[in-house]
Amino acid sequence: MSTELAIETQGLVKVFGENRAVDGVDLSVPAGTVYGVLGPNGAGKTTTVKMLATLLRPDGGEARIFGKDVLTQANEVRSRVSLTGQYASVDEDLTGTENLILLGRLLGHSKAAARIRAEQLLDAFGLTEAGDRQIKNYSGGMRRRIDIAASILNTPDLLFLDEPTTGLDPRSRSQVWDIVRAVVAQGTTVLLTTQYLDEADQLASRIAVIDHGKVIAEGTKGELKASVGSGAVHVRLRDAAQRPDAERLLNAVLGGEVQLDADPVALTARASGPDSGQDSAEQAGRALAELARAGITVDNFSLGQPSLDEVFLALTDKGAQRAATDTTTATTVTKGAAA
Repeated sequence: MSTELAIETQGLVKVFGENRAVDGVDLSVPAGTVYGVLGPNGAGKTTTVKMLATLLRPDGGEARIFGKDVLTQANEVRSRVSLTGQYASVDEDLTGTENLILLGRLLGHSKAAARIRAEQLLDAFGLTEAGDRQIKNYSGGMRRRIDIAASILNTPDLLFLDEPTTGLDPRSRSQVWDIVRAVVAQGTTVLLTTQYLDEADQLASRIAVIDHGKVIAEGTKGELKASVGSGAVHVRLRDAAQRPDAERLLNAVLGGEVQLDADPVALTARASGPDSGQDSAEQAGRALAELARAGITVDNFSLGQPSLDEVFLALTDKGAQRAATDTTTATTVTKGAAA
């Protein structure tokens, strides 16, 4: 395995009873980037992070952090990583300052050095005025900020952020995003797990989509959008009476789902994607020509790239179909063996 990468896994597996929570995950995370791991609840994101952070022992495969094996070189891995989980890990009965000083002391700082570092982080995270207040009196956004501050008392080479903005309001989420960008600007690699499409879109240079314990897609945002297909073709007709004919024609030409918009003269169709042998622009142009040939007057026509939300839904829907097929196959094999 390469030591050029912050994280590299091959066939990573974790099993709980009959549940394969992580089922052969392969990751390659370049150093100095934000790498997003996107997936629905129960997809295996947190379990993967816990294995990489040496909190869980893998049941199969390999994982290395900056070239160090998470099993045989666990102490060396721990010296280079930090983890902010889904829930605040600070002591709610202590103040923000007290929490940071306590953790600084546990990390080996002198009392004076721990206080200086605490003051620096409170200032950087906009928490100076709240430093003397107990954590239990913090808002949700303030708790997440103090938790991330605690994770970088000693600047880690790799920071795991496991759904850091779950439940936060838009302003607090934006503040956490700014913190993540600042951390990466200082040279730290961030592995970010999230269910929020806009969060991955805002922060991550590459994204892995995990579903049912497997990586079902990986790449840049542009690559993921290209992988599902296609663009959305937006059509606005002059005559609402022609919409049924336009719907049938677009379905035949594009081979994708056609949605009837709330506006009675508008339709949205999806091009069939890369397997069709044509790119979305070519397909859209052919659709427009066919509409004109059929005498259907189009007042407005546009082609837009699919959103990351649409990509995620398309990918996870395919993953669910594969999982259902695998389950059916396994059941059939079991019954056959029993017979």
